[in-house]
Amino acid sequence: MTTYNYGDHGPLGHGHGTPDLETLTLVADRLTEALRAEYPGLTEHGQVIQDALAESADDGLPPNRGRIRTALEAVAIAASAGTGSLTFTRQLMHAFDL
Repeated sequence: MTTYNYGDHGPLGHGHGTPDLETLTLVADRLTEALRAEYPGLTEHGQVIQDALAESADDGLPPNRGRIRTALEAVAIAASAGTGSLTFTRQLMHAFDL
């Protein structure tokens, strides 16, 4: 299994399916925190991802990939290289094979 390690942002495995919901939720939480600090106007996109993952935890169904994809694409377009926001976005995009 390949592991993407982004320094102090932590690793997120990729290659053997989607990581567990708890791991995805932790990365989504860190994305939202990074957005609050770096791009406050994009924080809502992080919240959309957190909400989709929370809904999945509640109903036991897979996360809504369409909502997650749309939110991640919005952040990826706006976030600059080298930011935590882009790092966490890329981690989630890899995890969901988007």
